[in-house]
Amino acid sequence: MTRLDEFKNNVKGKKITVIGIGISNMPLIKYLAELGADVTACDRRTKEDLGDNYTELEKLGIQFRLGDGYLDNLSGDIIFKTPGMRFDVPQLLEAKANGSIVTSEMEVFFDVCPSHIIAVTGSDGKTTTTTLIHKMMTKAGYTTWLGGNIGNPLLTDTEKMKEDDWVILELSSFQLHTMRKSPEIAVITNISPNHLDMHKDYQEYIDAKKNIMLYQREGNILVVNADNEVTAKIGKEAKGAVRYFSRQDTADVYLDGDTIKRGNVEVLNINDIKIPGMHNVENYMTAIAAVSGLVDDDVIVDIAKTFGGVEHRIELVRILDGVRYYNSSIDSSPNRTINTLRVFPEKVIMIGGGKDKGIPYDELGPALAAYVKTLVLIGATSDKIEESLNAEIQRTGKGKNIEVIRAASYEDAVNQARSRAQEGDVVILTPASTSFDLFRNFEERGNLFKKIVNELK
Repeated sequence: MTRLDEFKNNVKGKKITVIGIGISNMPLIKYLAELGADVTACDRRTKEDLGDNYTELEKLGIQFRLGDGYLDNLSGDIIFKTPGMRFDVPQLLEAKANGSIVTSEMEVFFDVCPSHIIAVTGSDGKTTTTTLIHKMMTKAGYTTWLGGNIGNPLLTDTEKMKEDDWVILELSSFQLHTMRKSPEIAVITNISPNHLDMHKDYQEYIDAKKNIMLYQREGNILVVNADNEVTAKIGKEAKGAVRYFSRQDTADVYLDGDTIKRGNVEVLNINDIKIPGMHNVENYMTAIAAVSGLVDDDVIVDIAKTFGGVEHRIELVRILDGVRYYNSSIDSSPNRTINTLRVFPEKVIMIGGGKDKGIPYDELGPALAAYVKTLVLIGATSDKIEESLNAEIQRTGKGKNIEVIRAASYEDAVNQARSRAQEGDVVILTPASTSFDLFRNFEERGNLFKKIVNELK
């Protein structure tokens, strides 16, 4: 009997509670119902807010607990929490004390997956790196499955997976926080302060990221950034082999002038990389380290020359009146925005701001002074972003000619940017903040920006 068969037998007839009726949990809820579980779906939203999702699940006999009290009297033989929920909320702890097993879709997937797993985490670059690994492995002829924070939930696809398949996952700190298994190949792109509104402190965030390698064993592989102080230290704790990548020094995979090398082998000229920016050079080094021994170098070069990037990451939306408009809504931290600003040789008109994650913005000020000529702000972090610029002006005098504009809406922000843009300019949405003040996710934010830009006359 396979581990998947054991899981299916275990859930049949059990009372199962799933918290969150979103895109990631809809397939899970339906799958559990098909397996014969008695499923209750919980969500803060109302029946009206859920719309078609409610109707679809109601037909399957799903029970609901909705509205502000959706976590009241939480119970069930098994409780699947949504990834963005902390494991120690009082209602979950109480349910656990009363005998409920608290888990997540990703934890169960690791338990039952029959295939090889490569998993990627990090503060920045994990989506692009995960995508690159997936594209390289697929083009090399492997049967691959893409999931985690990117692609579709994979638990429902497990029955189709074979032992020789490769699963490529992007994992967030929330997904990793309570993980008790690690992948065959674990990748950490970098670690810097992030999501401190959800984690108790920076150390808890680091510890969550470390879970990706904590349960590895001899024969497994850990890929880490030698240039990042935190990940370099994590590499020393590895139980299996470690592959370091570096832009600054010689490593297993490193940058030598314009060439990415693996040992003494020249793998890729960075001028062949279609997507812009040195941070994407680093993403390629990360991916090359991960697929070493699995993918031929000619496949890597072909991907570099043809891959145009992931949506919402320095995505060219439109050229209008000689002005280039870019969408980089994924930039949910100051560090991501700094990396994005460095891509452009000219100073840009930047649209920024969003929800405060409780992380410092001090390092953003020097980047704004160096790379921005007009700053359009909207959202809760507007004050923090402007304060970081003002601090740099007071400290060095740089950036004092930057025009700072407060926008009332995204339409207003785009129009303010357009009114100041001249032929040859770049207008870019790079918020340096999460989207949760005004949007459900960064995709929704980016899509609105693109819609507004594409509707400009």
